[in-house]
Amino acid sequence: MSTRVAAIDCGTNTIKLLIGELPEVAVRENRMVRLGQDVDRTGQLADAALERAFAAIDDYAALIAAHDVERIRFVATSATRDAANAAVFTDGVRARLGVEPEVVAGDEEARLAFDGAVRNLRVAAEPPVLVIDIGGGSTELILGSTGPDKEHSMDIGSVRLHERHLHSDPPTAAEIAAVVADIDAALDASPVDPTAATTVVGIAGTITTIAAGVLDLPAYDREAIDQQVLARADVHATTERLLALTHDGRRALPYMHPGRADVIGAGALILDRVLARTGVDRMVVSESDILDGIAWSIS
Repeated sequence: MSTRVAAIDCGTNTIKLLIGELPEVAVRENRMVRLGQDVDRTGQLADAALERAFAAIDDYAALIAAHDVERIRFVATSATRDAANAAVFTDGVRARLGVEPEVVAGDEEARLAFDGAVRNLRVAAEPPVLVIDIGGGSTELILGSTGPDKEHSMDIGSVRLHERHLHSDPPTAAEIAAVVADIDAALDASPVDPTAATTVVGIAGTITTIAAGVLDLPAYDREAIDQQVLARADVHATTERLLALTHDGRRALPYMHPGRADVIGAGALILDRVLARTGVDRMVVSESDILDGIAWSIS
């Protein structure tokens, strides 16, 4: 008999919830709370960010209660690893959900993300597979065949690099170059070699939003995006278009979540630079990611 589970993935920019008896999913929610606001600069979770996160978690607690969930797993990643006052967040989660949030190590994060991404694919991926997971505070590169063989978490993410460098609207060439320099330095230091990949799978909101841009969708459409194969050249062209727009111009795009409009340029640059290092000319986009991996881990 299947188990009804609730999985929560708390990242730097978003908090996501999945409730279901897998493979059936009853609830899939995504709230952009920017928990990692200014963490790169201050080393602290901001009071306003904590308020936004706790409001989302309160809503999730109500959904979990309404669905008579048997098991809950709450996984927190980059922002809560980096913040000096992370205990405030941890205590707040425990009070609201009755579970201990796990600040997972990089190898566990990689295993969950790889499983969530690859298990979802309708066409078997030719190994080795490189899974790219771009978050707000960090970017995971995970290389493997049946599971992760090598993984690395780079301290570059869409929120972190946007806050660090992209201060003009639209960003200047010098600001963009500074982001690219940080990305390239992180890739140079990474033990995961993108050139080893035969197949590239991209997951999480930055990449799915870029896919919506490549497809020029009239609205964000999960079903239309999932399993799409994107040409590397089209990703590069979409990155350039996004960086050329003002914040208002990006926010006006019909597929753009307003909470992602400011940081999507930095995120697109990360994807563009990683793909430029691979030997492949296309990538697969998966709408299933670490959230699905968390759910499968307790099913």
